[in-house]
Amino acid sequence: MSIDDKRQTRIVAAVHGRRDAKAEPAYETGLTEMLKVSYSARGLLELFGRFSWGDGAVDALMRRAILRGLALSCGEGLQVGSGVSFKHPETFELGDRVFIGAQANIQGRYDGTCVLGDNVWIGSQAFLDARDLVMEEYVGFGPGAKILGSTHTGVPVDVPIVRTDLEIRPVRIGAWADIGTNATILPGVTIGKGAIVGAGAVVTADVEPFSVVAGVPARFLRWRTDEDNPQNLPRRAVQ
Repeated sequence: MSIDDKRQTRIVAAVHGRRDAKAEPAYETGLTEMLKVSYSARGLLELFGRFSWGDGAVDALMRRAILRGLALSCGEGLQVGSGVSFKHPETFELGDRVFIGAQANIQGRYDGTCVLGDNVWIGSQAFLDARDLVMEEYVGFGPGAKILGSTHTGVPVDVPIVRTDLEIRPVRIGAWADIGTNATILPGVTIGKGAIVGAGAVVTADVEPFSVVAGVPARFLRWRTDEDNPQNLPRRAVQ
C-alpha cells in the first residue's frame, strides 16, 4: 500500500443518527413493568449490577429494561453499553434512541435535572456530572469527554476546599452539537446549536451556535459552512 493510499479519505453513512424509529417489542415493555412492581429502586440498582458487564443480548436487554424502570422518563430504542454506571437515575429524562457507550458514568443528584434528548449519543468512558444538565436532540458526545456541573466555592479560605460548599451551575448542550473526544465542559457553560467542540478542548465559556472551537482553553476558530463537507470524496455505504 502506498502512502497516497493510506491518506485517502472516505465519506460513509452515519449509523446512530439515522436509526429508524421502531416500536419497542411488547415483551420489553412488560419486562420493565414487572421489574418496577417486583423490585424497589435499591433492588433494581443491585439487579443492574448483575448485568452491567455482560456483552450478550440478555445482558443488554436487562440493562435497558432496568434503567428504563429507574428513570423519571424514557423513550424507545435505549441502548446501554457494558460497564455503564450512574447515580440518581430517578432524575433522568431520556428521549428516544439514546445511546450510552461502554463504561460511561452519569452522576445525577437527588434534586437535580438530567435530560438527554432524542438520538443523543454518549461515547464510551464519558463522564457526565448531571446535577443540572440538558442535552438536546442529536448531540454527539465523544469518548472520554467530560461535563463538570459543579465546583467548590473555596470559601472560607481557612478550611479545606473539599469542605466548602458546592456551587451547581447548569450546563446546556444545544441540538446537533458535537463534542470531541476527551473534551471537558466546565460548569455553567452553554454549547450552542450545531456547534463543534474539538478533541481535548477545555470549554470555559459559552460557545456560539454553528461555531467551531478548540484548544485549552477553547477558542473560536471559525463558523461552520456547507463547504466543510466536500462532495467529491469517495463514499461507501454502511451495510
